[in-house]
Amino acid sequence: MKRAIWKNTIIAESDKTVIIEGNHYFPVESIKKEYFKESPTHTTCPWKGIASYYTIEVNKDQNKDAAWFYPKTSELAKSIEGKVAFWKGVQVIVD
Repeated sequence: MKRAIWKNTIIAESDKTVIIEGNHYFPVESIKKEYFKESPTHTTCPWKGIASYYTIEVNKDQNKDAAWFYPKTSELAKSIEGKVAFWKGVQVIVD
């Protein structure tokens, strides 16, 4: 089981993550949506496509753009399309 944790709170949990470039991508249905706020931020990866971001909020503490996902990927990255990955202090624990 993999868990994404921020501020001692489990924000995502799954045994079906996909690892790309060292990042665990969690299925969207495994994230606890109450902690995720849509962000206007977008970036482009040359081989994956355009990433969208979430700001994570736990007990009124915000971690801006700490989660990202690719709503529509290139053919090379279809395995992570719609899945969510983390950075900026979010720990992914592998049990």
